Amino acid sequence: MSAPIQITYLFDPLCGWCYGASTLLEQLVARTDFAVELAPTGLFAGEGARPMDDGFAAYAWSNDQRISRLSGQPFSEAYRRDVLGDRTRLFDSGPATLALTAVALMAPDREFAALKALQLVRYVEGRDSTDIAVLSDVLRAMNLPEVAARLASPDVALITAYRARLEAARAEMRRFGANGVPALIVGTGHDRRLVQASALFGSLDVLVDGLKAA
Repeated sequence: MSAPIQITYLFDPLCGWCYGASTLLEQLVARTDFAVELAPTGLFAGEGARPMDDGFAAYAWSNDQRISRLSGQPFSEAYRRDVLGDRTRLFDSGPATLALTAVALMAPDREFAALKALQLVRYVEGRDSTDIAVLSDVLRAMNLPEVAARLASPDVALITAYRARLEAARAEMRRFGANGVPALIVGTGHDRRLVQASALFGSLDVLVDGLKAA
């Protein structure tokens, strides 16, 4: 049996398009002929964070409606009211990315499930996934209490791993000319190439055929 095809998934946990792509990505992750590595880019973390003001909330909701039509993924009224309507918190993916990094260090086989749980808690349940307390609740609900505890008081190793992941993913974006997320890089070594995000919004068969051809 041939080795699985290596896929690097460039994403951000607060990216609505990444949430839209997660239906196909989940099916890809479940296959034995692909090995998917999660590479959070921190696109909306640190300097990429911004205030949630009226203009940005309206822009996000408009985008979310397009994503929902394309992907079938739900964006609830609770999300619109309680997340997009909250003017007290930044739109900042740093905490959610830190949570995923803690999972990657302590329960790596659960990271995609954690990403999916963080997306659902935001877009469906309407809870704020920039809040460490909410993120910790999600991890405990996944039966990952040690990961939740580590997220609540991050140690040097976790912070270092978080920064290294973001730097590595951003370097990949620059190397392959990816101008946003989601994006896939397929292949190994020097034989790697970028697959555009549009491939994640069609059929699984077309995506798989494209990845195998690449």
